[in-house]
Amino acid sequence: MDQIWTRLQSELAAAVDEPTYRIWLEPLALHELTPTHIAIAAPPRSCGWIRERFGRLLQSCVATVLGNDVSVTVVAAQGDLPTDPSQQPPITPLSTPAAAVGAPLGNPRYTFDQFVIGDSNRLAHAAALTVAELPGQAYNPLFICGPPGVGKTHLMHSIAGLLSDHNPGLVLRYATGESFTNDFRLALGGGQMDGFKARFRHADVLLIDDVQFLERKAKTEEEFFHTFNALHEAGAQIVLTSDRPPRDLQALEDRLRERFEAGLVADIQAPDYTTRLAILRKRVLQDQIELASERLLETVARRVVENVRALEGALIRVVAYGSLTGRELSNDLAEEVLAGLYPQAPRRPCSVAEIQAFACKHFELTSEELLSSSRTARVAWPRQVAMYLARELTDESLPVIARHFGGRDHTTVLHAWRRTTQRLAEDSRSRQAVDNLRQLIEVGDS
Repeated sequence: MDQIWTRLQSELAAAVDEPTYRIWLEPLALHELTPTHIAIAAPPRSCGWIRERFGRLLQSCVATVLGNDVSVTVVAAQGDLPTDPSQQPPITPLSTPAAAVGAPLGNPRYTFDQFVIGDSNRLAHAAALTVAELPGQAYNPLFICGPPGVGKTHLMHSIAGLLSDHNPGLVLRYATGESFTNDFRLALGGGQMDGFKARFRHADVLLIDDVQFLERKAKTEEEFFHTFNALHEAGAQIVLTSDRPPRDLQALEDRLRERFEAGLVADIQAPDYTTRLAILRKRVLQDQIELASERLLETVARRVVENVRALEGALIRVVAYGSLTGRELSNDLAEEVLAGLYPQAPRRPCSVAEIQAFACKHFELTSEELLSSSRTARVAWPRQVAMYLARELTDESLPVIARHFGGRDHTTVLHAWRRTTQRLAEDSRSRQAVDNLRQLIEVGDS
């Protein structure tokens, strides 16, 4: 249950600015948890305010962590904790940007060390790290784009954290596209434009998350255009994220799109199977989750493919169910918990040639080596595995499979299948390697 609450706190911290989280959401505590309901304890004097002000946010974060079918209630905690709304200054609006270096930007888990690198995000990670080490000197602006939940905000906060640690003299400003818009409107209506401009234009680093929110907001676009120019001319570092590349922000002014494209545009895609599995392993290690079987992670990684947020949420859901029912964290439990939310996809049809290509990459062989007559262990075992999987995952006959392996006889394929089956039964490491390769082939992640 501790891991569940930690995960939920992380989601809340990432959803609001730091002062709001610190004042209102950090004092919350887990009161009760069942498979269908979670009760969250709030300080008695602010319980009603939190229920009204943050009720939807709490439900959204719980849905991310535990699923949409878990209801939420906010109850008064035992004892009279501080945070009385009548004695506190008005709640900091969600649109307030982070103050400066030293103030944590949301989730403290969002660091470069905790970011799992894969083929889908390698460029974006390298660019973000370079910007954090050399602000204003490379990739300015840095524009990171990709669908929701793939790690854009993680990289944004990682940049801010590294800058805060190693450049304490820098002035850092962070906002979402929505918060920038809301603050601009408030400043414009309240005659406080000088303060607004000073806050955003007198910075060494500006980080704007979800910049696509500026689309179709003419006055906000105009102000951001001048803010961007002022910072860029002063040599300040600008980092932007969006759910689309600049060229697809068609409702945005051309002059802004041109400036966004003037630096480096780095896209992030949904993680492949190998990366998803690495993300889950890191989460298990970080949260000290004890698994009965590593196959549990393989099942989650195979079923949940949309994004990292859904992936981690599915893992926490399985852990929560195991904790509440007293069952061990096994592959059977994962299959049961995820069956309704993430049904098993039908097996992807594949060819013998595809299996050979996957085997070559997995075992670091060339196609010529795989099909050669070499009987060295380095080549013979991968060849047998490829033949074994060709028989298991395709509808081809033994003679057809044999022809794909350099015109061999069908008895060679049958022998390879039998030898591999025996080895998998006796050697857990070989079984794990072949299972990993099988899953890569079935989901089509190369």
